[in-house]
Parts: sequence; structure tokens; C-alpha cells
Amino acid sequence: MDNTQENTINLFGDEEIIEVIDLNEMEPDPDDLEDVDFEDSKEDEAGWETEDEMEEDQDDSELTFSKHRGSVFCVSLDPATNSLAVTGGEDDKAFVWRVSDGEVLLECTGHKDSVTCAVFSHDSSMVATGDMSGMIKVWKVEAKEEIWSFEVGDLEWLEWHPCAPVLLAGTDDGNVWMWKIPSGDCKTFQSSACQATSGKVLPDGKRAVVGYEDGTVRVWDLKQGNAAHVIKGQDGHKGALTCLACNKDGSLVLTGSVDGLSKLINTVTGKVVGTFSLDGGKAKGPNAEAEANSVESVGFCNILPLVAVAYLDGTLAIYDLATQVLRHRCQHEAGIVHLQWEESSSVVSTCCLDGALRLWDGRSGNVVAEYRGHTAEILNFTINREASFAVTASGDNQAKVFCLQRPDR
Repeated sequence: MDNTQENTINLFGDEEIIEVIDLNEMEPDPDDLEDVDFEDSKEDEAGWETEDEMEEDQDDSELTFSKHRGSVFCVSLDPATNSLAVTGGEDDKAFVWRVSDGEVLLECTGHKDSVTCAVFSHDSSMVATGDMSGMIKVWKVEAKEEIWSFEVGDLEWLEWHPCAPVLLAGTDDGNVWMWKIPSGDCKTFQSSACQATSGKVLPDGKRAVVGYEDGTVRVWDLKQGNAAHVIKGQDGHKGALTCLACNKDGSLVLTGSVDGLSKLINTVTGKVVGTFSLDGGKAKGPNAEAEANSVESVGFCNILPLVAVAYLDGTLAIYDLATQVLRHRCQHEAGIVHLQWEESSSVVSTCCLDGALRLWDGRSGNVVAEYRGHTAEILNFTINREASFAVTASGDNQAKVFCLQRPDR
């Protein structure tokens, strides 16, 4: 630490509280931090398809994890090895389990409501779990024990810092919390009293982008505690933020909203530098939110200047990053819940309310593969770094591991 002292950042403004390692030498793993919106996706009564309408006989999965006793809302992989999954569910529990054989390594109990957030720390040594009521717990994976807990308002999102033992959370009262774990040293970032609906720590570890229910986006300076940029009004969204994602170096953020628009924001200047819209226009007037086709998930392609935007009506749109021109419209039979680009290819995957996982070629817009096995909607999924398998979470009380086999592998 001594020889990197001048390059470290002190997020809490007190040298004995936290010193974060040299950020120039750290490459945080993008898989560590996934932004997922469960607000819409967890509704069982969305009315897309009934269970008996799904292809119940077909099961393409390699492994089924069946320990949950209710819908499984969230899943993430450990960033260090991608060999462990953590899932959270309606049964007020989270499980850490081995992807290879489904063996439970840790059962996370003591929550008072559905566990909607569950994620590993940057080094995979800890897991944070959060329930809808605002109870947050942190667990040591190897020791299999709870090491910290805290209660906030109703929880919207939970995310680890990309390269330090620091946890951030957004709540329905508009606050963003930041804690050092396990000491619990705390800092809050306060704004107007509307939900902090989505958030992401940027790869530099010094800033976080947070979206709010009123359509505002703030870029927070984590050390200073102030908002470096506030995007609202004419440039901002006309409805609640549902999702956001950043590109590899954190210079650009893509936002999605119930207003049907996705906006491209330069995180250095705080300027909106592009707007992505299915109809090529802009949402108009105060009723835009009610009329619009909500954006459910967004993401950047790492190897080509493309972005993907997933909509509630089942459209996956592939746009050109520079021109915002719509390249491909990939239609699903039901609403899309989440999308994820592969780490080093132009393939983007989607999970859907029809219970299927699909892989799409972002260059051609064609479907590459489709995987089935769930008897209810898929509410979340994640793919490992090598894009060799996916882990899904579903309303059928199960998580599944799918082997992603493609001819070009």
C-alpha cells in the first residue's frame, strides 16, 4: 500500500476508514456488477403465457437448482472463478451454490421479505443479499457466516464497488448508501424524495451513476459526496429510470426508462450525447409514460459500436452507437426482462416472460440459439466470462444452468 499511497482514493474522507487500491492497476470485472430491474419482471400475473402454454416437456438445461420454495428473482456469478452462483428468492432466502453440481455452500437466512438482490464482492470473498423491505446482509463465503447487516428503506438496488470492500444501495426514499464492509462505516448521498431506482458504480471506482423515479440521472462523486452532474428537464427522461449500463471504460452510460427512450450520457461532461427510440421520435407530453413502451434492459457491445435496448413489448433493438440508427429489430413473443452482451463477441442474450433464453447475433439480428426448460417466466440470468454457460432464475421456483454450445466455438 505504501508505494501506491498517492494514487489511492479515500471514498469516506477519513484516512483510517478506507483506502482503495490503485485504480489504474485494477481491472474490475464487468460481470461483477449487473444492473437488473425487478420492479416489472417479478409480476407473475403479467398475462403473457400460462404455464401449460409453455413447452414444458423441453428442457435444454444441464442442471436444475430446486432449493428455493418460491420464485427466484435474482442470480449472479462469483467474479473470481465464475464457478459459484448466488440466487435470491420469494422464500426470503438466498443460496450460494456450485454451478457444476448444484451443491449448496451457504444458505443465507434471516431476511424478512423476498430477496431481490444478491451479488458477490469483487474478489468473491463476500456475498451481499438484500430483501424488498430493506434488510441487507453480508456473508463471508469461505467461513459460511454472516458478518454484517443493516436496515434501510425499501430496497431498489444493491451493488459492490468494482475493486474494494465497499457496498452501495439505493432505496425508495431517494437515498444512496455506501458502506465499508465489515466495519459498516457509512456515507449517504441524498437527493429529492423519490426512488433511486437503478445505480451503477463506474469502472474508475470514483463515481456512481444513479437513476431516479422522476427521470433524473445523477453522477455522484463518491469521495466528495456531491453530484458532479445532474441530468433532468429537457435532456432528462420523462418517466422513471428502469435500468442503466456503462461501457468498458465508464466514459458513456446508457439509460432506460418507462418513457420508452434510452439515452446516451457522457459521464465526464454530464451531457446527453444521443437518444435511442424505436419510432425515431421523442416521448411527448405528460402522458408519455403511460403511452410509451418501457425500456427494461440496456447494454453496450464490447467489440463493436453497437448497443442493445430491450422493451416490454418484446422488441430487442440493436442500434448503431455513433448514429443512433436502428440496425435490427429482434422480436420476442413476450416482454423481455433482461439482456446481456457476451464479454468478447457480438452475441447478445435475452431472457423473456415466455420462459426462454435466446442468443442473438448483433451484427445480423438473427437468433443464434434458443434454450428452454423453465415452466414460468425467466426473471433474471447471467452468463460467464467465456460465454460457455448461462444461469437463469425463474418464477417456477428454479434456477437452471444452460450450456451454451454454438458452432463457432
